[in-house]
Amino acid sequence: MSQTQTEEPMTHRQVLEALSGLLLALFVAMVSSTIVSTALPKIIGALNGTQTQYTWVVTATLLTATATTPIWGKLADLYNKKVLVQVSIVIFVLGSMLSGLAQNTGELIAARAFQGIGVGGLQALVQVVIAAMISPRERGRYNGYLGGVMAVATVGGPLLGGVIVDTSWLGWRWCFFVGVPVAVIALVVLQKTLHLVTIKRDNVKIDYLGAGLIAVGVSVLLIWVSFVGGSFAWLSWQSAVMVAAGLVLLALAVWVESRAAEPVVPLDIVKQRTTALSIVASLAVGMAMFGGAVFLGQYFQIGRGYTPTEAGLLTIPLMAGVLISSIVVGQLITRTGRIKPYIVAGTIVLVAGFAALSTIDHETSLVFVSGAMLLIGVGVGMSMQNLVLAVQNSVPLKDIGAASSTVAFFRSLGGTIGVSVLGAILARRVTSNITESLAAAGVHAPAGGGKTSNLNLNALPEAMRHIVRAAYGDATGHIFLVSACIAVVGVIAALLMRPAMLRSTLDLSAAKTTEATDKPVGVSR
Repeated sequence: MSQTQTEEPMTHRQVLEALSGLLLALFVAMVSSTIVSTALPKIIGALNGTQTQYTWVVTATLLTATATTPIWGKLADLYNKKVLVQVSIVIFVLGSMLSGLAQNTGELIAARAFQGIGVGGLQALVQVVIAAMISPRERGRYNGYLGGVMAVATVGGPLLGGVIVDTSWLGWRWCFFVGVPVAVIALVVLQKTLHLVTIKRDNVKIDYLGAGLIAVGVSVLLIWVSFVGGSFAWLSWQSAVMVAAGLVLLALAVWVESRAAEPVVPLDIVKQRTTALSIVASLAVGMAMFGGAVFLGQYFQIGRGYTPTEAGLLTIPLMAGVLISSIVVGQLITRTGRIKPYIVAGTIVLVAGFAALSTIDHETSLVFVSGAMLLIGVGVGMSMQNLVLAVQNSVPLKDIGAASSTVAFFRSLGGTIGVSVLGAILARRVTSNITESLAAAGVHAPAGGGKTSNLNLNALPEAMRHIVRAAYGDATGHIFLVSACIAVVGVIAALLMRPAMLRSTLDLSAAKTTEATDKPVGVSR
């Protein structure tokens, strides 16, 4: 095994040039998710899908991204990072094309699952490459740029998705096609600007068995969450079989990982206090943020009657919070070298935002809803990327890929679980509300509206349309209450983290040498 890095550190300009390609790649991946947030009610309505299928269009991407993230991270520790980023972009583009060509919800879910493999690569590899170029102390400033791009993608995505589905000569399929040219530009920019030293390691095996067991185990549990209470009872043989199977598969995954020479989720890194607590916090933040935000677009369109474009505009406070807080806090972290206070504050603000949203119904003031969304955005901007940075600061450069992807894995896992659980809760609540409203009105009809999807409002009678709007609007607050409770776990984990100064060197060993010689540590410009 050889591990030599003889190149001089990159200048600020070189870093920005390489970062431009990375951020373009991350931008196109994030837009693929956010562009669907406002368009999905129309997409599922056009395909005559159900609330469960609505959830799984999102969950499928998150699930495959979650399952492949640790594999991408491990590959980044072994092979050329630049090539891996480009491969993940190509996979993402193919998934986008297949999604746009889907003829029914089943095909759309399958295409989105394939697209998620590329998303998993991008969400892991962008962080890994940045960590290989920039020291943790300086990374706070660049994380501000990262957060800014995330905010722009998250703001622009819903707006673009709304405009596309509201434009008759485009149609919802262009929500998936529109990202393709941006991805091609990202490939070209990366080819010209990204130049990293490849650390070659011989005779290394990737633990595909462990990754497969994790993916299948999580999938089984998520499928159970989606259908329990509807297709079968909580206390039934189906529940017992699926829960037992999922837990056994995950237990086997832990056993395999503990014995693998190159585990995709390194248990020795996971056992470290900073990493363990960051994982718990990321899991909670991911469950709360992804799970809650996915249903905001649906709340504005189905529950409040706004168009997709209007729904995109109404989510701007959430994204503005992410943009402002990530940039400001990134600069503060670089100047002070401290990270824990900002993570703690971010998780507390996140809980406050979700607690406020838990009180909404289909008549709540939009000013109040906007204020609550702003709090959630600020909380996410202060905590999400900085949890990855806290872990990167505590591991050597050779383990950056595995450590970064492990945190991203659990954050994505949290988002997957959050979307599935909250989607299942919302579906049950909506069905119950519609059934009660129909009974009160003396209408004896199925809550699902017969063969017509509840999400296809234009195909429903006026009276039924009002009942469905009220049902969705009133049920949404309930899932935000669950998000607030989940986010409290993130606060506890953040409080338990040890305070630590961010190192000003790329590698942990170099940082220790600097400390041993008592040389002052400065921030390179």
